[in-house]
Amino acid sequence: MEKSVFRNTRSVCPVCLKNIPAAMIRRDDGEILLEKTCPEHGFFSVPVWRGKTDIDEWLLGTEPLGENCGINCPSDCGICSEHETETCCALLEVTKRCNLRCRFCFAEGGSVEEDPSAIELKQAITDIIWQCGRPLIQFSGGEPTLRDDLPELIQFAKDAGCSYTQVNTNGIRLAEDPEYARQLSDAGLDIVFLQFDGTDDEIYRQLRGRDLLETKLKAISICSELKIGVTLVPTVVKGVNDGNLGELIRLACSLAPGVRGVHFQPVSYFGRYPGSPEADDRYTLDELISDISRQSGIPMASFMPSRCDHPLCGFHASFLIENDLSLKPLSSITHSARNRGCASGNREYIARHWMREKEENAPKDLSDEMDFDTFLYRLRHQSMTLTAMAFQDAMNLNIERLHMCSLHVYDNGKIKPFCAKYLTPVR
Repeated sequence: MEKSVFRNTRSVCPVCLKNIPAAMIRRDDGEILLEKTCPEHGFFSVPVWRGKTDIDEWLLGTEPLGENCGINCPSDCGICSEHETETCCALLEVTKRCNLRCRFCFAEGGSVEEDPSAIELKQAITDIIWQCGRPLIQFSGGEPTLRDDLPELIQFAKDAGCSYTQVNTNGIRLAEDPEYARQLSDAGLDIVFLQFDGTDDEIYRQLRGRDLLETKLKAISICSELKIGVTLVPTVVKGVNDGNLGELIRLACSLAPGVRGVHFQPVSYFGRYPGSPEADDRYTLDELISDISRQSGIPMASFMPSRCDHPLCGFHASFLIENDLSLKPLSSITHSARNRGCASGNREYIARHWMREKEENAPKDLSDEMDFDTFLYRLRHQSMTLTAMAFQDAMNLNIERLHMCSLHVYDNGKIKPFCAKYLTPVR
């Protein structure tokens, strides 16, 4: 099969993590491979695009960095002068403890490390706001709800000037302890980022080790009563839940306005994972779009590439929920502005679509879609946002993408791109 260089970049050796030249290689069937050679550990090739949609159209407006840029990335990484995007979301790990032992976990949750103190974390929050302005802060772990003082930390973040707060959680404590959930709400929690892999407990047994569907539905119900917006976050693994995407979207629509969106994360291999993947195990962003379209009937043109991060990092799409739970697109790649967006604009998009309004006064007549007030109400309360983030691991890391990252992690005083912070050598 014929191959040609699509664009040059840099990556890392997946064994030693040394920065090395790399190239995106286009095959004549439309598949794109990332290929690189380490002088010590040899040649590596991994699929990054399957040709399900036109990559040239998807990348329109994004210029390649070339193989001479980012030579020092991601060693000793922080947000440096070469980095192109400000912080949209800053992730703060508040614990390594966890009440699950998932097969896939970017943070390798479940260790017995002592938690940082509340004083240390408040200093970290202050540092984040000083370095990043007024970002969305995501409290993560491990499982952050294992901290009894999480409401205190959320309240501190809001009082210190943080724009929005989000908790990345498996939902177990929220379901089992409604009073704790109420404390989070009272403290100012805006968004629950809920691990939610599918509509069948077999999926949870394979990925999380136990039946969890009922627990997660209860967590959603409690958050809905408290008017906390919930975004469902499935880790999508080939052969496990990639055939469940349409059903998951339909369930999300049935749970609106409690559920505000679904944020898909195609599986990446860093932190804890079962073993090094074969090429066929890779699940690319365009495969995800294609599978969602096929299973849900949503036109592929409804999905727009990220304009804040690199286009290969993710997509977003907005919809109105119809009475039969089908989705009416409000976005289209053919009509989207292809100029680069900004972190603050992306943050406001997230807040607008993922937060829950406390007051829900409906117009008298919801049948007239031409009425502007009705449309605005439906946009706030009968809408659904589908987004995705395709994280990078040591095999498919592309420095070009890393330079545009707006999802950052606080790490001992530094602000780091997410995929640089959690980069893990292959086992």
